[in-house]
Amino acid sequence: MKKQYDVVVVGAGTAGMAAGYFLAKQGVKTLLIDSFDPPHSNGSHHGDTRIIRHAYGEGEQYVPMVLRAQHLWEELQQESEETVFLKTGILGIGPEDSPFMQEVVKSAKTYNLPLEMMDNASVKQRWPGFEVPEGYIGCFESSSGVLLSEKCISAFRKLALCQNAELWTNIRVENIEFQPNGVIVETSNDRVYADKCIITAGAWTGKLLKSLNIPLTPVRKTVAWFEADEEKYNQHQFPGFYYVLPNQMFYGFPSIDGSGVKVGRMDGGKNIDPDQVDRSFGIYQEDEEDLRSFVQAHLPDAAGQLKVGKVCLFTRTPDEDFIIDHHPDYPHVAIASGFSGHGFKFGSVFGEILANMTLGKKVEYDLSYFRIGRFSGAEPFSGRELKKY
Repeated sequence: MKKQYDVVVVGAGTAGMAAGYFLAKQGVKTLLIDSFDPPHSNGSHHGDTRIIRHAYGEGEQYVPMVLRAQHLWEELQQESEETVFLKTGILGIGPEDSPFMQEVVKSAKTYNLPLEMMDNASVKQRWPGFEVPEGYIGCFESSSGVLLSEKCISAFRKLALCQNAELWTNIRVENIEFQPNGVIVETSNDRVYADKCIITAGAWTGKLLKSLNIPLTPVRKTVAWFEADEEKYNQHQFPGFYYVLPNQMFYGFPSIDGSGVKVGRMDGGKNIDPDQVDRSFGIYQEDEEDLRSFVQAHLPDAAGQLKVGKVCLFTRTPDEDFIIDHHPDYPHVAIASGFSGHGFKFGSVFGEILANMTLGKKVEYDLSYFRIGRFSGAEPFSGRELKKY
């Protein structure tokens, strides 16, 4: 079969679209294939906004990557001439003795990150929209903020196409045949040969890589926007935030241009098949109830009428850390998945890393935490409460 592409990227969402851009920018003949038309509402990048935070409660190994991601998002904003980042600052709230908050403080000290510490009274004085219990602290990062997720995907898409990347939309990949020196990607209506392959298929990654038996679990999650006191919660007065509670973690965004306060929950959710999931918000009582209960208790002046509710997907690993690795049998195939609800902020640097992995260039980060082999014999995510809080 005649070679058609240098690299084929399967899944053109958060990581895939960025990888396509970084490859095409280097003159690599690149094809991106997506089952939908990104940005879209069927994966993990929709819902308007994502947080980017630098002092990282999931582990300080993430900090070098997220700092590079921040730089690359700002470069994307400049190159695309599109606003993709809002510097709202990010406030973390949680018990002083929680493992997550302790790791936030530790990672900030290790990397000399600006992190303003305050007690519960100081948080409420500065941002009257919050209710904060005794014994809870605030950790504020003024240099962090909010990514406009769908605009990020659109910007990378536009730039990738300008660099002569090819994008096939609304085309499902049915099978990937791995060969010693390349891959054959079979779609619903075509067969594509490429020297190298990047698989960033989100919730569908496990289906495409059945033979590897990676313990990936797609999870149905919801986010909601509530009417709020705009004087307290607007984007110029109120930060993006995460809120750690015993065995729970919530996150949220200020009301951007009057959209209402957006809130989501990190833990919980229903394990699903991405081809069978019902994306209708409100079919389960907890779709709104979990989020509203949190808002009523901790952001009481943002507990107004539900404005919008949406469903998105997480793809979790058993330890909630990412997978970024080569295929164990085919080193010309790179795999990135299992972002476990905290991956979007890294999308820009994922693209750079995957391009470098594929081209045999040096990767500047310690990826040992993200190897596929760590899951030998591991069970998939079971829906248990997360342990990091």
